[in-house]
Amino acid sequence: MNWMDIAGIVFVCTAANHIGPIPDIEAFLDRKLPVVGCIKCLTFWSVLVYGLVCCGTVAAAIEAAPRLLAISFLCAWASIWLDLIMGIIDHLYLIIYEQIYSATNPADTDALSVSDAVSDVPDGQG
Repeated sequence: MNWMDIAGIVFVCTAANHIGPIPDIEAFLDRKLPVVGCIKCLTFWSVLVYGLVCCGTVAAAIEAAPRLLAISFLCAWASIWLDLIMGIIDHLYLIIYEQIYSATNPADTDALSVSDAVSDVPDGQG
């Protein structure tokens, strides 16, 4: 098992649930996907299946099962914290976005409104 692959699985499972395409997929399929819709469940089962597939043989998978279960539970726990970190980053992004784009909003500039533009037109020209 490659630790980079496991880290990638944890990130993809967490990001897929955090970003939000899972409810859209459930609506499209018209059924609930309880394992896919749960960050912990999806991460746990994905890492466990990856570990079992990497073992190659059934005997090796049975021998590695306790270690694979421990790694899968650890990854499921880590996905909760990764989701929290993603939420904090989203919150900070929204704060920064509002500060930047509220200052450059065209409504906040000194642009003339339509009524000001009409009143500035000399008589007989508008």
